[in-house]
Amino acid sequence: MGLPRATAMVVGTIIGASIFVQPSEITGRVPSVAGVLAVWLVSGGLTLIGALVCAELASTFTRTGGVYVYLRESFGPPVGFLWGWAMFWSMHSGIIAAIAVVFARYTGFFVPLGDGGAKVVAVGVIVLLSAVNYAGVKHGSGVQTLFTAGKLAAIVLIIVAGFLLGGRVPDHFVGASGDAGITLGGFLTALVAGLFAFGGWHMVTYNAEETIAPERTIPRALIFGTLIVTVSYLAMNTVYLYVLPLDAVAQSTRVAADLADSLLGFGGGAVMSGIVMFSTFGALSGIVLAGPRVYYSMAQDGLLFRWVGVLHPKFQTPHRALVLQGVWASVLVVTGTFRALFTRVVYTEWIFFGLMTVGLFLLRRRAVERAYSAWGYPWLPAIFVVSSFAIVLNQVVTDPAESLEGLLLVVAGAPVYYLWGRTPSRERSA
Repeated sequence: MGLPRATAMVVGTIIGASIFVQPSEITGRVPSVAGVLAVWLVSGGLTLIGALVCAELASTFTRTGGVYVYLRESFGPPVGFLWGWAMFWSMHSGIIAAIAVVFARYTGFFVPLGDGGAKVVAVGVIVLLSAVNYAGVKHGSGVQTLFTAGKLAAIVLIIVAGFLLGGRVPDHFVGASGDAGITLGGFLTALVAGLFAFGGWHMVTYNAEETIAPERTIPRALIFGTLIVTVSYLAMNTVYLYVLPLDAVAQSTRVAADLADSLLGFGGGAVMSGIVMFSTFGALSGIVLAGPRVYYSMAQDGLLFRWVGVLHPKFQTPHRALVLQGVWASVLVVTGTFRALFTRVVYTEWIFFGLMTVGLFLLRRRAVERAYSAWGYPWLPAIFVVSSFAIVLNQVVTDPAESLEGLLLVVAGAPVYYLWGRTPSRERSA
C-alpha cells in the first residue's frame, strides 16, 4: 500500500455506521448544541493525539502487528499477548460481527429478512470480504479505497444538501427543551460514544510490512486520515443540528435517515439506508484486512501456533489467520454473543491505548531510534494517557458489573500466556 491507499484505510475503517446513528448517544447526554459539537471536537482531538503517538511508534517499529508490536517492545510479550487475546475473542472479531449485523439490518430495508435471514447476510458478507482479502492486500486495499472514496462523496453530498435544502426549516440549531445542564459525568459518557465513532484509527499500523516505506507512509496516513474524518464528523453533526431540533436528534435511532426524510420527504430514508450499507461494507473490508496481521505477527513471535503465521504461497497473505477470524466472527453473529462481548470489553481497548502511550515515554528514555517524532511531546501524549484512563475509570464507576466482566475476560489471557510459555515449542508448532 502507498499513501493514498493507507490513508483510505484510516478513513474507511473509522467511518462505518456510527456517524449515521451515534449522534443520538451524545445529544442524549449533552443537551446543548455547543456541547454536542464540543464532544465531537474533543473526540477528534484525542484521536489525533493517539494517531500522533501511533505515528511515532510506527516509524520506530516497521513490523506487521501495530499496537501488539508496540506493547511487546515497551512492556514485554505478556502485555502484547493480552492485546492479541482481547482482539481475537472480543474487540476485533466483535466489531466485525457487529458491523456485519448492521449491514444486514439495512439490507432488510430493501429485502424482507427475518432474524435468520439477517444472520445469513451478515455471515455472507464476512465470508465474502475474507475471501477478497485472502487473495491479497492489493485486492483488499483496492476495495477499501473505492468504498472510502464513495462514502466521502456521499458525506459531502449530505452536507451540501443539508445546508441548501435545510434553509426551508423555520428554525436552526434548536437546543433542548429541558433545562438540564451539562455534567462532567455526562460529558465523559458522551465522549466515550464519540470516541467509539472514531474507532479503528490505529488499524493501518497492522499492515506495516505490506506498506511502501512504512516509516514515512503510516505516520502521514494516520494524520491525514484522522483530520479528514474529524472535519467530516463535525460537518455532519452541524448539518444534523442545523436541520433537526436537538431533542429530535437525541431521540432518533437513525438520525441520518431522519435527516434525509426531513430534506427529501418520505423515501429519503431509503437513500440513506443505501449509503449506510455502502459505508459499513467499506469499513468492514478494512477491518477484516487488518486483524489477521496481528495474529500473524504473534505466531511469528511464538505466541500462537506457528501454522497461524504461515503465508499463502501464491497470495502472500496470512490466509489461515483470516479463516480463523472469519469463522469466529461468524460464530459471534450466529449466536448473538458479540453484543455482550463487545459492550463489555470495547472500553478496555483504552487501557491498552493508555499503556501504549506510556510505552512511548519509556522508549524515548531508552533513546530508541525513530524516523518521526510525535508533535507536542510530552504534553499531548500525557493528556492522552490521562484521558484514556479517565475514560476507563468513568466506565467502571458508571457500570461496575459489566466493567468487571470485561476486565476478567482480558485478564483470563494471563494464565493462558503462562501455560503457553511452559509448553514445549515443538508442541506449539503442531
